[in-house]
Amino acid sequence: MIVLYHNNNIVTKVFSTEETNLHADINRNIVAVLLDFADKFKDGILVWCHQNEENNLNLAEIPKLFHHKKMLLSYNPSGNYFDSRLGYIEDSPFIKINKKVKYASWQMSSCVGAVHASVINACSKDLKEEDDFDYFLNSFARRAITEGLFCYSEPKLLLQKSGCKMQQASLFELFKFTKQHYRTRWIFLLFFNLLIFEKKFPLLPFLFSLFYSKRKLNPGLLNQIPLDSNKKIIESGTIDVLIPTIGRKEYLYNVLSNLASQTYLPKNIIIVEQNPEAGSTSELDFIENHRWPFSIKHHFTHQTGACNARNIGLQLIESEFTFFADDDIVFENDLIEKAMLTFQQTGNEVFLVACLLKSQMLIQQPPRQFAVFGAGHAFVKSSCFQDLKFNMGYEFGFGEDNDFGMQLRNKGFDILYISTSKILHLKAPIGGFRTKPALQWQQDAIQPKPSPTVMLFRLLYDTKEQLSNYKTTLFFKNLDKSFFLNPFKYIRVFKQKWDRSLFWANELNKQ
Repeated sequence: MIVLYHNNNIVTKVFSTEETNLHADINRNIVAVLLDFADKFKDGILVWCHQNEENNLNLAEIPKLFHHKKMLLSYNPSGNYFDSRLGYIEDSPFIKINKKVKYASWQMSSCVGAVHASVINACSKDLKEEDDFDYFLNSFARRAITEGLFCYSEPKLLLQKSGCKMQQASLFELFKFTKQHYRTRWIFLLFFNLLIFEKKFPLLPFLFSLFYSKRKLNPGLLNQIPLDSNKKIIESGTIDVLIPTIGRKEYLYNVLSNLASQTYLPKNIIIVEQNPEAGSTSELDFIENHRWPFSIKHHFTHQTGACNARNIGLQLIESEFTFFADDDIVFENDLIEKAMLTFQQTGNEVFLVACLLKSQMLIQQPPRQFAVFGAGHAFVKSSCFQDLKFNMGYEFGFGEDNDFGMQLRNKGFDILYISTSKILHLKAPIGGFRTKPALQWQQDAIQPKPSPTVMLFRLLYDTKEQLSNYKTTLFFKNLDKSFFLNPFKYIRVFKQKWDRSLFWANELNKQ
């Protein structure tokens, strides 16, 4: 392990656990030294640390954090290189970082960080020596996270929280970064958002950004780095399956048959059956009439709703792992066996397998960090969701899956996407709600837009700038001829719908 201490962009001290004489690299550009050392020490961990944090660097913990090589870690307890205006260009959970826990994000910092040399070498042809170390790190991570590099804000890099004050990107650098890493239209949207929401007119940063070209990353060599975690994540290896269901007897039977033929059998199947009709009883006679190679925990309720059903099911889970499943899916008989192998290989506690419709084709790709969570195709270590539940504010709406995923993120658990297995989602035409639920806002003269449940998610997890950008994109996506006939009326009605959505989202949040 080699540690580069620096004063922003210049190396001030080099420390090696192998006692190698590296003093000749002092006073050199840290990006150049990092690239050189990756080539010299191909199987080592390269660490950087601002000189002010030298005594706060948690050197002993770093080898433990690298339970596999395909990671890029950094931490800045007091902020990020790009300020909150980054939310004007990216709508993802990687922007609003929870600094208290390990949190998936491509936002890197020169304050303290570490990477395995093999990762730098794999991408070296697409990495350029730059004067600004922070810009280099963020540019690298932004491109590599989509190709299977696991990027994290990791507080364990420091012994204790500090006031590590690092330089922040200027508007010129934000526009430059936008042009180099996003579609060109985003520099126009960034300009528009700054003009509308901050009353700024950043003409020069906008114009200068037009001269930069998009940066790319060839994932070929990066994907050759083995993902083989040495972290012990499996103890007993038992797994339960949680399935909420309503009116889909035949499809559910087929799901149970799929589970019964698994090469790695689950311990318990938890079925939460819903039927709102008064006096109704269970229609799932095959639970008792058929011999199953696992235990079935069956709960019947007259209360409909996926959030309530899954919350009931969460209380019945007893195994080390949980497979969150839908009642109308089809999968291969080695799905769970592959899932257990994935837990071990990645060392990660949460992942989604590919879930496709009949018309969709599976595209194979390496495991990667994912922005969303799906409660119909997720595998989770059960200890991760202790004290968590599906937010009832989303009942009969949209967003409860992603909300649960954000709760997991904010407890320090990353969400991966795995394409080595797939689930076919049949989207069964039967089932659903026997009676259409009465939404609290359906009698409003001005109907809220977006849906209050969508707004609720954004209020809970977006930055102020991300919410503003969502408002902008929603405005443009819904433009129609009425805008050109009477733009003032269109804007007024849009604002009224937005305000009603905000109102009802806040009401849902109280429930």
